[in-house]
Amino acid sequence: MKKRTRIKLKRNVVFLSHRLYFLSQSDSTHLNVNRTGRKMGNRALLALVFLLGCGGNSDREFIQNKGSDTLVNVAQAWAENYVSVDSTVAVAVTGGGSGTGISAMINGTVDIANSSRAMRGEEIEAARANGVDPIEHTVGFDALAIFLHPDNPLRSISFAQLGSIYGDGGNVDSWSQLGIEMPGCSSGEIVRVSRQNNSGTYAYFQEAVLGEGKDFGLGSRDMNGSSEVVDLVASTPCGIGYSGLAYATEEVFMPCVTVDEGSDCVFPSVETAIDGSYPISRPLFMYTAGQPEGQVGAYLDWILGEMGQCILFGKGYAPVTSVVCS
Repeated sequence: MKKRTRIKLKRNVVFLSHRLYFLSQSDSTHLNVNRTGRKMGNRALLALVFLLGCGGNSDREFIQNKGSDTLVNVAQAWAENYVSVDSTVAVAVTGGGSGTGISAMINGTVDIANSSRAMRGEEIEAARANGVDPIEHTVGFDALAIFLHPDNPLRSISFAQLGSIYGDGGNVDSWSQLGIEMPGCSSGEIVRVSRQNNSGTYAYFQEAVLGEGKDFGLGSRDMNGSSEVVDLVASTPCGIGYSGLAYATEEVFMPCVTVDEGSDCVFPSVETAIDGSYPISRPLFMYTAGQPEGQVGAYLDWILGEMGQCILFGKGYAPVTSVVCS
């Protein structure tokens, strides 16, 4: 008998890679669009759309889903699994960042925008000026983890220390200032790994950790995607980075995080994201232009149902409802 995991939520919270996936009717074809081969990948996508549109099920409906790199892996998994639910629907998933997805939704080029941050006031105004009424759907929760090289002896870190490392005007640029001697890091310099500014993860870290109105300092290595952050920290003894818990690997260490001196130091996990004890927990969103109807509405209902939420849980995120997963 398979073990079943019961996930109970302890709170009701109200509060996002250039990789492209295209699903055919019976299976999924992955088109990896990298920086050097993006044009080729786009031409391949157009050819695939043309071929699929000319044969097979002419009634197939396509849902375009774009945005958050944090969500791209689970969005791909949702798209792949939905084929078995409704084979007349194909879901195309693209990353690129939360801001990219939101802009595409405002411009009417995607059906669903993925975002790891809430829409900004100016984005909502731009949407309404374009005749779009953006509707927010909370689809899961994530713990934004701090990543260190596994040889780093640091086991806890505070918001104040993170602000001194990442914030504009911060005065901590070497591990020795934190009382750390780093093996394999002869310079002792802290290598700050961050995300590009179109990333929802970047925006959320800035708001939640650095504080309102505070900017990032210059000199960080800004990555396109979450997995790139983890990979660079894993290969850089002097490094520190941040990204979604779901991208953690055995090649990095995640310290516990404390808001201020004297408060509990909590490690990132699905459980601490669910109960709210981890201080950098965040909601994950999907946005639609108006209330979703038809196949888009059915797809979102499935994502928020037990099967969709169990897929999310299996990818390392916290579900929005209490579900029982096999």
